[in-house]
Amino acid sequence: MDLILPLVQEYAETHSSPEDNLLQEIHAFTQNEYPEAHMISGHLQGKLLEMVSFMIQPRRILEIGTFTGYSALCLAKGLQEEGQLHTIELREKDADLARNYFDRSSLGKKIISHTGNALEIIPKLVETWDLVFIDADKPAYVEYFNLVFPQLRKNGFILADNIFFHGKALEQNPSGKSAKGIRDFNEFILGRNDIEKMVLTIRDGLYLIRKL
Repeated sequence: MDLILPLVQEYAETHSSPEDNLLQEIHAFTQNEYPEAHMISGHLQGKLLEMVSFMIQPRRILEIGTFTGYSALCLAKGLQEEGQLHTIELREKDADLARNYFDRSSLGKKIISHTGNALEIIPKLVETWDLVFIDADKPAYVEYFNLVFPQLRKNGFILADNIFFHGKALEQNPSGKSAKGIRDFNEFILGRNDIEKMVLTIRDGLYLIRKL
């Protein structure tokens, strides 16, 4: 399902600040080498992540799902001087590729890479998060949320990606475990009264969540 008209997408990208050279390289490589290249945040969403990070000026960011490193570099741009971003990737190949890009960036020293199952790694990270970006295994979104929420500071933010899941999550009874997982997560977030939430209709949908 095409959720955003191509003409609207093109106009928005044209009228937004461009990607830096390293982000352009990551985007091009991912498009050329990965069948699942649609998983990358890309120009417009990446710029939104960067803007949110600058607005919050976080000291600690957690990213669940590194992929090829694009979104981590966008988020890291708004970190405080002594800030750090922890990013977790299940697949060793992708984690190694992303680390290579991080090391080429001036932000690399602020990014700490973890490889493995996020459900096992997150409890070992003794941090208070200002900003969390969830963009990994869709059926586990509720579990990720429940793990990070106690460590999120008051008025801290969570961004959850792909909450439309290519339009399938909009269906009453979606097929496939990922679509079902996203729909379950969306209903879970809707039912909570300890957060402020809004849906951003950009790309494949972003849930913007603030802890009360």
